[in-house]
Amino acid sequence: MKKLKNWDNKTWLSSKSYISQFNKFLKTKINLNKNSKILDIGCGRANIISALHKKYKFKNKPTGIDIIANKDVKKNIIFKKVDAIKYLKKHDKYDLILIKQTIHFFPTKKLKLLLNLVKIRLNPKGKLLIFSLKTKNNKIPCFKKMQIELLKSLKRDELLFKIIRKNLKKTKESLFKYKVKIPTKKYLGMIKSRYISCLLNMNNKDLIKGIEELRLKHSDKINFTDTLKCISFKN
Repeated sequence: MKKLKNWDNKTWLSSKSYISQFNKFLKTKINLNKNSKILDIGCGRANIISALHKKYKFKNKPTGIDIIANKDVKKNIIFKKVDAIKYLKKHDKYDLILIKQTIHFFPTKKLKLLLNLVKIRLNPKGKLLIFSLKTKNNKIPCFKKMQIELLKSLKRDELLFKIIRKNLKKTKESLFKYKVKIPTKKYLGMIKSRYISCLLNMNNKDLIKGIEELRLKHSDKINFTDTLKCISFKN
């Protein structure tokens, strides 16, 4: 599969409003302070942990890892272009390990290994938070072929959730909801830039056809609720 580069590039996921609401949600899951050590697996441009560092002034800068090194990764964090499993085999322990909208890129065997390594790398009372798209009744605006591909991806996510629950045993689940209000033109630009993984392998002809389908379907604005499932595990 091609690498996902634009999921947090000038989308609602990179907006100040989204980041603020997401970090408020994190506060309900874990008590952070200046001594907290944080690892973000699949951090993208590191918007989340960058905002956390601005707020808490951590003694140790948060670490973000990804297999893609975007030129505009936030500068106030430690970024490493590295495979998550390789990194976890060698590095420190953390109070919070965050895996946001990334698990679907892991084959099942690697996911099991990842989870086992995470348990080793969590401090006592440390917490793992996994976020992924809600699989039932998802509201992401789609054209017909995109909807088919997204549903395939979400079905696979359900299998991955079962692996996570089985491996981690004691988990809790909740939902993070964000109300998206976006100009249709901007959303179509996001589709064109393949902001979501179900678009990565779609051919250009189908993508252009889908953009036109959405243009005819929506007026000037698109409103919907972006919902993530949060699976939390405490060491």
